[in-house]
Amino acid sequence: MKKDIVSGVPPYLGAPDRMNKTERAYADVLYTQMLGGEILAYKFEAIKLRLGEGAWYTPDFLVVKPERFEIHEVKGKFFREAAKVRIKVAAETYPHFKFYVVRMDKPSRRLITHWHYEEIN
Repeated sequence: MKKDIVSGVPPYLGAPDRMNKTERAYADVLYTQMLGGEILAYKFEAIKLRLGEGAWYTPDFLVVKPERFEIHEVKGKFFREAAKVRIKVAAETYPHFKFYVVRMDKPSRRLITHWHYEEIN
């Protein structure tokens, strides 16, 4: 049985051990976008991209839009330099995908969480 397939229930219910709190919150956003027709589908850690000899990158989310595939990497407070380099190399190696780093505003005293999208070229 496959995990994390969008089937009417948020996919993190099938993989709570693999997602952190920020990724789970973003999965809820993607689920809502899918129900609203903004995206066709999404999946957590769906693909593994080869960057070079012995170097791999597993993006957080593969997002399917009507016109393209997108890679969404969810980052919290810390964003290590090695992770930045991997995403940049992946974007250069796989130009047919659009790559985004997605960050959440601090939800302190806000009822609505805001997400920031940085396109990686």
